[in-house]
Amino acid sequence: MTETVQWMADGTPYSPRFADRYHSEAAHALAQAEQVFLAGCGLPQAWAGQPQWRILETGFGFGLNFLVTWHAWQQDPARPALLHFVSTEAFPIAAADLLAQARKFSHLLPLAEELAAQWWGLLPGVHRLRLAGGRVLLSLLIGDSQAMLRQQELVADSIYLDGFSPARNPDMWSLHSLKAVARCARRGTQLATWTIAAQLRRDLAQCGFAVRKVPGVPPKRDNLQAQFAPHWEPRKAQLWPLGAQALPPRLAGGGGQAAIIGAGIAGAACARQLALRGWQVTVLDAASHPAAGASALPAGIFAPHTSSDDSPLSRITRAGQRCSLQWAQQLLQAGLDWEMTGVLERRQLATPPDESAALSDSPAAAPTRRSAHERPPAWKDALAAPAADWSEEASAATLEALGLPADTPALWHPRGGWLRPAALVQALLDHPGIRFVGDAPVHALDALASEDGPPQWSLSDGQGQPWAQADLVVLCAGPQSACMRINGQSLAAAQALQTIRGQVSWGRYAEGQAPAAHQPVNGHGSWVPYFRIGQTGEAAWVMGSSFERGQSALPPSAEDAAAAHAGNGAKLQTLLPEGHRPDAQAFARAQHWAQLRCASTDRLPLVGPLLPAQALPEGLASPWVATAMGSRGLTWALLCAELLAARLHAEPLPLPNPLALALASDRYCK
Repeated sequence: MTETVQWMADGTPYSPRFADRYHSEAAHALAQAEQVFLAGCGLPQAWAGQPQWRILETGFGFGLNFLVTWHAWQQDPARPALLHFVSTEAFPIAAADLLAQARKFSHLLPLAEELAAQWWGLLPGVHRLRLAGGRVLLSLLIGDSQAMLRQQELVADSIYLDGFSPARNPDMWSLHSLKAVARCARRGTQLATWTIAAQLRRDLAQCGFAVRKVPGVPPKRDNLQAQFAPHWEPRKAQLWPLGAQALPPRLAGGGGQAAIIGAGIAGAACARQLALRGWQVTVLDAASHPAAGASALPAGIFAPHTSSDDSPLSRITRAGQRCSLQWAQQLLQAGLDWEMTGVLERRQLATPPDESAALSDSPAAAPTRRSAHERPPAWKDALAAPAADWSEEASAATLEALGLPADTPALWHPRGGWLRPAALVQALLDHPGIRFVGDAPVHALDALASEDGPPQWSLSDGQGQPWAQADLVVLCAGPQSACMRINGQSLAAAQALQTIRGQVSWGRYAEGQAPAAHQPVNGHGSWVPYFRIGQTGEAAWVMGSSFERGQSALPPSAEDAAAAHAGNGAKLQTLLPEGHRPDAQAFARAQHWAQLRCASTDRLPLVGPLLPAQALPEGLASPWVATAMGSRGLTWALLCAELLAARLHAEPLPLPNPLALALASDRYCK
């Protein structure tokens, strides 16, 4: 549940939990945000001309410090291209309370409204909110401040030390919490806070900060500012098995030449993330046009994964769905390219993996181990706001609308829906910093030394036909990724990649015959009852898919296609009753579609470098990879692209360390 806020007679918000006001009256609260925190860290002057700026805050509260900082960034012509704001919050308030406070500040209200639109589903963990067209990235760390900061790979340029008073919330200001904050500082990081408590000053000094009192914002006489300047050299824990893999200094701020191999969702998403950071990006594909492989699926489903223990798969998929929703809302046309209809997930007993996976982003892509009614009571107790923003037990009315009995074990994912992958790929590639080159199969990467400049990578077909040269290469070629050779050597991670063929059945509706209900159904296979076909806008349906491990023949034989079509029809009969699906004749007239996708042995994507730094010539960046999206490309690809860009540019990660490590390509490159 969201945090209870009481409003005092003078209009200030009060926390019953901490028996303290969030802040004093509005004018003083605004002055504190602007003068104590923003100006106290030397902003906006300090970020002028920088490619990015990273701010860490303890205690998000009503978000006033964030809104003031965002507004200053918005008004500054010398602002950095990216503003990262990372804030911890153990007890998030409701969006309605956030807006009620923001209405006191007319210049901040439009920003608060944009923020409130994404203020949902804030379960414990990391939530990345993308604002201002993706140039302001707010990472909310929901949970205990100390614990959350220790799970985050973060370097901050500025620190706002905020929260309820040390007397009311001593844990927030404890030495252990300050050590977690200091772990995120770089030499020269500026810190600002409103309290001058003697113990706080001593603890900050012990953590390596040079502390000074400065004139305060009335009625306070003094405030505190500090700079991270330890007398020792801080030691950073080694997170990644292959090392930090920072870009060479000449490329750290973007602006270099990048080459992406593969023009599916993963490749297009990586291209967009690098272009946002100033890279000139060339996307190469063996096909003549983008989205020619698995991303040519007529339509796919996006929905979160649920598990009784809230497994890493569930948490990664939630983060991915939030990311995909934000990009779809920014780039695509609702109702034509995508639609957030909600998704019904039929729950059933375990089925073999080969039968339970779908080519779309089906939660059934991994075997279901227990039905909804077998879940522990604690799981059901968690299905309250904000958990219900993600998933809840399907209501009798929802089931009845689909012709299912009221006691059918099923979940309802209110923010799920359908999406046309090819439309997303085209929208992602539509950026002035991105160039597509088709009919360019890349099979070899070779380090290319130069007497006149820094080393680069040469991309070729492996038979002497060069396609491009680049400072950075990202491999997003799906099943073809395993065939790549780097400096004549096969990929160490190739053994972890599997080719899986998926076949779907789809058909057009006669004019006026499209169903009123557009909600997809998942479970044993997946069913999208309605989507629009490309430029024609015709209404259609799609059902799938087969899951043929190790099969790479395209097109499939007539016998294989017939068997897949029959299998899809049989799955559809288990999902929905007659009258809520195409009849046998309509299904027999359906068209067939098949493509290959790539999965890893542990069913998680690979994101990260492919070579250790010591194996590379000086000044040359390792090739990177973002592949093995399996059946969840719509949910995972955009998140993985952002994770890749964050690791490359030393930005705050969109996931906590344990989940980022679970996706690291390094796990197969040791």
